[in-house]
Amino acid sequence: MQIKLNILILLDFHPVSMFQKQDLLAKEISRLKNEGNEIGFVATMGALHRGHLTLAERALEENDAVVVSIFVNPTQFNNTGDLVNYPRTLEEDTQLLNTLPGNIIIYAPEPKDLYGDTVASTHYNFGGIENQMEGKYREGHFDGVGTVLNLLFRAIAPHRAYFGEKDFQQLQVVRKLVDIENLPIEIVGCAIAREPNGLAMSSRNKRLTPLQFEEAAIINETLKIVQQHFNQWSIPKLQKYVEERFSENKHITLEYFEIANIETLQPALRKRKGNTYRAFIAAFAGDVRLIDNMALNS
Repeated sequence: MQIKLNILILLDFHPVSMFQKQDLLAKEISRLKNEGNEIGFVATMGALHRGHLTLAERALEENDAVVVSIFVNPTQFNNTGDLVNYPRTLEEDTQLLNTLPGNIIIYAPEPKDLYGDTVASTHYNFGGIENQMEGKYREGHFDGVGTVLNLLFRAIAPHRAYFGEKDFQQLQVVRKLVDIENLPIEIVGCAIAREPNGLAMSSRNKRLTPLQFEEAAIINETLKIVQQHFNQWSIPKLQKYVEERFSENKHITLEYFEIANIETLQPALRKRKGNTYRAFIAAFAGDVRLIDNMALNS
């Protein structure tokens, strides 16, 4: 039985193929679709980790082939230093994707291939959700996200696209984007992949010192406590608890904590019957910015 299983795995294995030019990628996707294959898509900026692999694995389960984009998008960085310092690890990323059984295609374009001669953002109105939380602290960020994803969606034309709930605000923005652009793509939200200590997996975690990594567990631990007490405590009491808990930690600094309606992402001052809420945290470990969130009710 084990020998048969190994043979099946080998038969299902395809070495990763890579395209850097949009016209060549389009030809390959057209070929696959003409053969009746459904296409999944995972958008990344590289520096892949286990969290990215969970998205690719989910996409492989639900599609015949999966395109993984590896593109450090210049229009979603409001800090040029972050753009310059963002890790580019294409060779390692390719090796990691090669560990997955299934038909995976990497699209790793240069900015000009995707944007043309003008690398600039389109302004979007996402109904106000782009102005909350991350939008308050990262001006123009979601215009950059919307712009690059619109370009990628049109270049790849997938049936389904997969996004992690760690960037829940981004996930909601993407859902708005496909409505605005009238794109026939199913957006699939995937559960947050976590480190053993509960920290949400992120490429930024590699920049943490061992002590910072250990102390950053406070983020997930705090969200769990908020979730446990959400029905008993008022929102102001939860806010005060979180602020006091972080003030006692010398290594992790709270940037914001919000409880928001999942549809509008408007910060809630009090709970309203029939609304679904989620808690959001952004914090710094030194100069490394970490985000996380958790559902509070359903």
